[in-house]
Amino acid sequence: MTSISYVQQQHITRLCVRCGLLLMQYGAESAVVVDLSKRLGVALGMNSVECSLNFNALTLTTICDERCITTTRDTINQSIHVNLLVQIQQIVNKTEAATNDDKLTSELTERTILAFDELDKTVYPTWIVCLFVGVSCAAFAYLNDGNWSITAVTFVAGMVAMLTRIYLSKHHFNPFITVIVTAFIASLIGSTTYYFDVGNSADIAVASSVLLLVPSFPLINSLSDILKGYVNIGVGRAVFTYMLTLSSCVGIVLALILLRIQHWGF
Repeated sequence: MTSISYVQQQHITRLCVRCGLLLMQYGAESAVVVDLSKRLGVALGMNSVECSLNFNALTLTTICDERCITTTRDTINQSIHVNLLVQIQQIVNKTEAATNDDKLTSELTERTILAFDELDKTVYPTWIVCLFVGVSCAAFAYLNDGNWSITAVTFVAGMVAMLTRIYLSKHHFNPFITVIVTAFIASLIGSTTYYFDVGNSADIAVASSVLLLVPSFPLINSLSDILKGYVNIGVGRAVFTYMLTLSSCVGIVLALILLRIQHWGF
């Protein structure tokens, strides 16, 4: 590697921050965020890269030739996007492999920036997501001994609820309000089985309709962060997950109170 100028170090610092922010926004573990950000900076010629995470911010320092650049950036939680996380990991691996090919630092940095600009952020169409979420909820209802009527009602409730959640998310509603409204609509549709005496167990329809709101991935990440030593961000993610669960309960209770259903549960 050739000598790195201060301007090049600034570009590399911004690139490392961009890498870390994308990983945090789309659901990567804290250990993965720190590891990939450090590896990318070292591969591009930094002597050392230090990275510190908070629940909604990232602080990163690059050190090169006794120069130190530190920057802090806010982050916004997005939906889980595993394909994007894999693409970023592949970019870091390719950058590390290119380090041994006598590439100039500026050329390698430009290639890496271009790779980040070309990240494939496409997602499945809304109708496909809603369809499969409805099918998964219906499958759970069927596996819990619900008959075909219960399964059909659960399918409709899950599909409409997911459509509502995607719509509210796209319009940047507060995530807790989004979950409350989604749980309310799912429970409202599922609870119609009480009034019209549909199927063999109305409780199964109500319980299965809100399964799409179970925050399993964030909960696993929070436990993993705590076990790996990232206690602050792990606790933050855990609290956020529990608040989402509480919001789901609020939506369900509001629907049951509105319909004056006195009893519910298995």
